[in-house]
Amino acid sequence: MATFQSLPGFREFYPDDLSRRKHIFDLWRRTAHTFGFAEYDAPVLEPLELYKAKSGDEIEAQLFSFTDKGGREVALRPEMTPTVCRLVGAKASALKRPIKWFSIAEFYRYERMQKGRGRCFFQFNADIFGEPGPEAEIELIALLIQCLAAFGLMEDDFYVRLSDRNLWFYYLEALGLDEPRIRGVLGAVDKYEKYGDDAFKGYTEQFGELEAGVKAKVLAFLQIKTLAALEQTLASLGSDKLVARLADWKKLLGGLEAMGLGRFIAVDLGVVRGLAYYTGFVFEAFDRKGELRALAGGGRYDDLVEKLGGPALPAVGFAIGDMTFALLLEQRGLMPAFVQAPDVYCVIGGEAGRRAAFADIHALRAAGRRVDYPMKEVAFGKQFKAAADSGAKLALIYGDDEVAKGVVKIRDLTDRTEHEVPRDQAVAAVRDFFSAE
Repeated sequence: MATFQSLPGFREFYPDDLSRRKHIFDLWRRTAHTFGFAEYDAPVLEPLELYKAKSGDEIEAQLFSFTDKGGREVALRPEMTPTVCRLVGAKASALKRPIKWFSIAEFYRYERMQKGRGRCFFQFNADIFGEPGPEAEIELIALLIQCLAAFGLMEDDFYVRLSDRNLWFYYLEALGLDEPRIRGVLGAVDKYEKYGDDAFKGYTEQFGELEAGVKAKVLAFLQIKTLAALEQTLASLGSDKLVARLADWKKLLGGLEAMGLGRFIAVDLGVVRGLAYYTGFVFEAFDRKGELRALAGGGRYDDLVEKLGGPALPAVGFAIGDMTFALLLEQRGLMPAFVQAPDVYCVIGGEAGRRAAFADIHALRAAGRRVDYPMKEVAFGKQFKAAADSGAKLALIYGDDEVAKGVVKIRDLTDRTEHEVPRDQAVAAVRDFFSAE
């Protein structure tokens, strides 16, 4: 007989695994609410056209796409940004600005599996629409940092690498490159950390060898790690665009510094993000030890809402993936141990005891208490062992003697003390016990 297994790259969540996932999601959700973000959801299946040429070649090649029974070309969503742009664009005139939304959802990409990467994964996504200035980036990067720090991670555990596609455009423009060549250089910059000089092969094939002086300046620009060094490099170029962009950098870094978050931020112009729609500041979060893939990434995408048929609407957002983030929590010992324990375990003797216990069991559950009991008749000794092994704090005992006397015996499973209460007071006694904790 065939044994069925999940598809490669897809995950099951047994109760313990689901408890850990829920813990992560609950803290993300709570953090987003403290920042005033509203939660939304959206379809998992979208028109294929939504992603073509909107998300970039890499994601388009990874799509789970097919023709549905109605003859429509569709795809399982690989990311949320095009979807949220479609949603916001459809109702933009009725939404109060700035629009601050978040979601926690599952995504699908057919890609090579490795540590921290599967073919289905969850992401926390947060976006701000309607704010064109760096104030939106300040708010989002602060949210990103708090979404990680809420779990006990500190500045020696992770940091956020900050870069700027606009700054790169203006800088390369000042060096004499036209737009197609600028995009070619940015493609090389995006791959340079991983491939070194081989990252420029694509540029060379398309445009010929990059002029040596320009390439040297590109590589020097990549090495800039402070705002002061950035100002010094750009001072001689005399570009009004660069001067204005530096003012945005100062506002963004100054705002984060004022929030006490400057210690988490690193200027790093090697980050340009591969997705086709990014237009301005971009950023990625990494663990300090450099052992894992990026924890999170995002940036500004001011043109995408309009490209998808909505109004012109500035936007910036980020996503945190659950797989790599969970690995980091495990490595740092910050993933709690989850015990699936009842509050109360009922020890029951005979049919009369069962009838007496059932009313209390239901009343306690209706009051929000987690209650367990043996579904079939079991010897008292085994029941007491089950009660102790369950992790419950209280045992309620409904033996023949207790039923005959009209009482319930309550045993504290922590200190082994016990006392009797009239049956009609058992629910109140349990409530009082837990309220006193």
